[in-house]
Amino acid sequence: MQDAALEFFRIAIETPSPSGYEEPIQALLRGYIKPFADDIRTDVHGNVIASTGDVAGPRLMYAGHCDQIGMLISHIDEQGFLYAQTIGGWDPQQLIGQAMTIWTASGPLAAVISRKPIHLLSNKEREEVVQLRDLWLDIGATDQAAAESRVRIGDPVTLQLCYRPLLGDLVSGPGMDNKAGMWTVMEALRRASSATPPLRCHLHSVATVQEEIGLRGAKTAAGSIHPDVAIAVDVTHASDCPTIDKKQQGDIRLGGGPVIFRGPNINPKVAGRLIQLAESNSIPYQLAAVGRATPNDANVLQVHGQGVATGLVAIPNRYMHSAVEVISLADIDHIAELLARFAESLTLDDDFIP
Repeated sequence: MQDAALEFFRIAIETPSPSGYEEPIQALLRGYIKPFADDIRTDVHGNVIASTGDVAGPRLMYAGHCDQIGMLISHIDEQGFLYAQTIGGWDPQQLIGQAMTIWTASGPLAAVISRKPIHLLSNKEREEVVQLRDLWLDIGATDQAAAESRVRIGDPVTLQLCYRPLLGDLVSGPGMDNKAGMWTVMEALRRASSATPPLRCHLHSVATVQEEIGLRGAKTAAGSIHPDVAIAVDVTHASDCPTIDKKQQGDIRLGGGPVIFRGPNINPKVAGRLIQLAESNSIPYQLAAVGRATPNDANVLQVHGQGVATGLVAIPNRYMHSAVEVISLADIDHIAELLARFAESLTLDDDFIP
């Protein structure tokens, strides 16, 4: 992995992108990928689409959503405390006692989110799972007017964003889901853009938006690209930590390489090509199964228009949708390489009809 590519990834993790508020990370992305793309555009939905290769070749779409879960300020009370709705799927337990950031028009504002201290909880309250309505944000405001001078209804909120190296090549922080996937599809374009011989397909790497609230960006991006082949990259649950049932989730390990999915949402020839390329290029990989429509961009890509030959490659991720998500840098590097090889292999002669 190039130093510049790693630095881009680090900055991306520290850049806010709650669903519907992805502008900061998309601006960062456009600046980074511009030297490597033949064309970059942002659609009305906010998807950033970077393209390279032969415009007369088959249209290949890589989708990695850039949005992360977050919150949205919905009420400011008379004491200056703030209440928020969730953006995306949260376990409220994960929020108790967290450092947060409110992204206001005048810049980031530090906040904390908490609840009544355990000493003051009744026995019944101690036995109950915490509800979002029992949590509030504290910015240190003295009253409602002081809070409203800094925060507006509809301002987005994230966990305090940070990038923390752990032992080996593991890194931790909120938003690995799915800025890691976004990074892989753009890094694949960077590598494929200098391929020898040149690409024989027209590659569109897309940082899709609003995946966390209904796969919305992938729908609209596919509507303008009309891909012949599409591969979504997202995170999946690693099962190499306590309490995760391998019999249900599969044996998925950090550092084990790209997770190539098989199942009804996946075109078997696309999955077969990914496996063949991994083996022929000595790229470690893992297999996973999903017996239903996937809960990620692959779902809507497969059924776009008259149908798209769709694949799904995933990044093993521990502690998804938390402040401490953990991934392996080797895994995302291998995924970018696998995607670059797939793009280099694709020609007009390929037939993905099962």
